[in-house]
Amino acid sequence: MEKIVLVTGASRGIGRKIAKELAQKGYKVIANYNKSREEAEKLQQENKNIEIYKADVSKREEVSKMVQEVIKKYGKIDILINNAGISQEKLFTDVTDEDWNTMINNNLYSVFCVTQEVLPNMLSRKQGCIINISSIWGMVGASCETIYSVAKAGIDGMTKSLAKELGLSNIRVNSIAPGYIDTDMNKNLTEQEVKEIEQEIPLGKIGKTIDIAKCVNWLIEDEYTTGQVISINGGWVII
Repeated sequence: MEKIVLVTGASRGIGRKIAKELAQKGYKVIANYNKSREEAEKLQQENKNIEIYKADVSKREEVSKMVQEVIKKYGKIDILINNAGISQEKLFTDVTDEDWNTMINNNLYSVFCVTQEVLPNMLSRKQGCIINISSIWGMVGASCETIYSVAKAGIDGMTKSLAKELGLSNIRVNSIAPGYIDTDMNKNLTEQEVKEIEQEIPLGKIGKTIDIAKCVNWLIEDEYTTGQVISINGGWVII
């Protein structure tokens, strides 16, 4: 039977690669996007197994509508990939209440909201797989990215708690915490800064979106891994 996958923030970067890889493996992928319509449409054109859906995942009403429509059409959501998120670099003393609310809503509340809307369907069928994309900074913290780090750490905490809560319902919940990955989110770094980072990484190179997509695929196929935070970072951080 065809597996239905919902990937949030799928029009660019890591989410886009995840959507493409899963679609190529035969999954029916619902690729969520918010602002990047042109990129989303190109993604849909690349594979017949990809269907795009516009929704701001930081807004409950839009998330609820998206999930309900997907379930109405396909009857289920087998796999949820919570990938959508934003970043911001700012001194902690300069962070405003608006900055805090924007970051938490987009990076943490969105995971809570989408997961809560999808779960009833998974619980009714007693099966499901949830994979949250967090960050290495949620594990060790990042200077000038305190609120981002807080949000990502919150995702990892949610992952562990839900894994315990949902295990008996045969629903697995895991996080992937990427290190430095070559995406648009990191394009602000200079070539020299990238080289300096590479020198700090034991494997001597930055990661690619395919590295994260491969881990996603493994977590979907594996049946005995739950509650884990898996950091794909080339050895940059070893805990």
